[in-house]
Amino acid sequence: MLRNFLDNLFSRPDISNPEMLTGSMLPIKPVYPKVLLVNYDPIFHKEGGRRLSSLFGWGDVDRLAADFIADLQQASYGYCNYQIVERLDVDASPLKIDGFSYTAESYAAAWRARAGFHQPDWADYDRILADFDVIRRIESGQIDELWLFAFPYGGFYESRMAGPGAFWCNSPPLDGYGRISRKFVIMGFNYERGVGEMLESYGHRAESIMAQVYKNKRGEANLWERFIRYDLVKPGQAEVGNVHFAPNSKRDYDWGNRAKVLSRCDTWFNFPDLSGRPKQVNCAEWGNGDTRQHHLWWFKHFPHVAGRTSGLSNNWWEYVIDPNRIHG
Repeated sequence: MLRNFLDNLFSRPDISNPEMLTGSMLPIKPVYPKVLLVNYDPIFHKEGGRRLSSLFGWGDVDRLAADFIADLQQASYGYCNYQIVERLDVDASPLKIDGFSYTAESYAAAWRARAGFHQPDWADYDRILADFDVIRRIESGQIDELWLFAFPYGGFYESRMAGPGAFWCNSPPLDGYGRISRKFVIMGFNYERGVGEMLESYGHRAESIMAQVYKNKRGEANLWERFIRYDLVKPGQAEVGNVHFAPNSKRDYDWGNRAKVLSRCDTWFNFPDLSGRPKQVNCAEWGNGDTRQHHLWWFKHFPHVAGRTSGLSNNWWEYVIDPNRIHG
C-alpha cells in the first residue's frame, strides 16, 4: 500500500517537453533499491544460545535497519525506499584478510578487556562476496547493495564500492570486479552504535560520490564544494557544511555549537535557484548536538527535484543511491 501511494504521489506527469519545466514543477518517481543484509552475530552456546549482541545489550539489527531506512525515506522526500529482500544471521565472525576469525568467546574476552583485538582488522571482502553469492545476485538484479552488520572491530569499512569504474567511497575501491555489469556499494554497520552513526556512514558515502559527480567542475560551478562550505574554512560564506562540520562548527563533530554564523543553508531548498539571502544559524537548526538529527538536517538539504543543471541531475539522491548514474 505504501509503495502504491508513493508511486502515485511522485509519478511523473505526461508532458511533451520536460525541458520547459523547472525542477520544482516535476515530481520524481521513487526508487526501491534492493538490499541483502548479512548480520554477523555469533552464538554463545555455553550461555543458553545467546547471541553476542544480546549478551552485551547492543542494538537490534531489525530495528536499526528499519529506522535507518525510514530516515533515508524522510530525508529524500520519499524518493529513497530501501527494501531488504533477504536477511541472514551468521553464527560466526567475519574472516579477516589474513584468515583469522574470532570465536564468540575470544571476541568477548577482548571486548571486556578492551585489549587484544586482532590486527590486521580488515575483513576479507572477497570471501564475503563469495560466501553469499553476491556477484551473481547483483548481476541478476536480485539485489542492488550489500549491508553488513557486526560488532566493534568487525573489520568493515563504513562503505566500499566494487564493480567497473569503482572509485573511492570513503575507502579504497574493491579490486577484481571490473568485468561485472555495474557498480555497487557495500555498507558496513556496527550494531553497538545507533541510527545516527549509520546515517554518518551513509553521509560519508554521499560525500565521496558527490565529489566524484562534480570532479570536473571548477569554481562556483562545483555546486558540491559550495554545498559543503562552513564558516571555519570560508568565513562569511557558510552553506550547509559536511557530515562532520555544521555551518558553525569549530572542530570535528561540533554539532552542538551555539555560536551564530551567517549561512545560506536554506537556499538549497529552492534548488536550482540559489539566489536567496543567508540567515543567522546555530545548532538549534540541526538538533542541538544530536548526531542523528544533524545528519537528517544535512541530508534534507540535498537537491531533490527533477531536471538538470550544467548537465548534472538536480536530484543528487540519484547518484548517492546508484553510482552507475555518474557519467564522465
